[in-house]
Amino acid sequence: MTLFKDRTDAGQALAAQLSGKGYQDPVILALPRGGVPVAAEVARALSAPMDLIMVRKIGAPEQPELAVAAVVNGSEPRIVTNREIARSFGLAAADIKRMSQPRLEEIRRRRDVYLKGRKQVPLRGRTAIVVDDGIATGATVRASLRAVRARKPARLVLAVPVAPRDVAESLRDEVDELICLKMPFPFGSIGRFYSDFSQTSDGEVVRLLDAAAKAASAETP
Repeated sequence: MTLFKDRTDAGQALAAQLSGKGYQDPVILALPRGGVPVAAEVARALSAPMDLIMVRKIGAPEQPELAVAAVVNGSEPRIVTNREIARSFGLAAADIKRMSQPRLEEIRRRRDVYLKGRKQVPLRGRTAIVVDDGIATGATVRASLRAVRARKPARLVLAVPVAPRDVAESLRDEVDELICLKMPFPFGSIGRFYSDFSQTSDGEVVRLLDAAAKAASAETP
């Protein structure tokens, strides 16, 4: 079942849904890399600045694919822990903080590559709109939303083109508003709903972020 031609097409569809809502002082927050082309269309339609949410999974000892926690970027990084998994491996908060350090270094490196030293866009008192190209399990998005909420936006919105209904519904308590264009069943993987789901390159991420920054500067009086 194909729903979108590519991420740009999905972003335009999402932008059409969001553009009439009259959000107060919005900031678009993309999950790289795939969320960036989607978010760029939303940022353009809302004449809003765009920033990144950089999330890195912290895998369990000897089972790196099992997420014991996730660390999210920022001047004050936030760790979101899966307490049941952490407890089952005997991991204390200090252990997880130690395990997060290499991930934080990688986040800082990637932010420097993508944003070229630009500072985070302030969120306090604004409408934070978190955008990705879709949701599968929801673990990464949940960590991202909690980190964004800690930065005290006035309103937190999650906006995605496609997600499983049960996962999308499970995230409603994390946000003030959930917008998901399609919730197909059965779901499978995000890529099956795109004709072109090729990997977004680092170069494309940089190009789109530079264009968004330039547009935001032009909007500033």
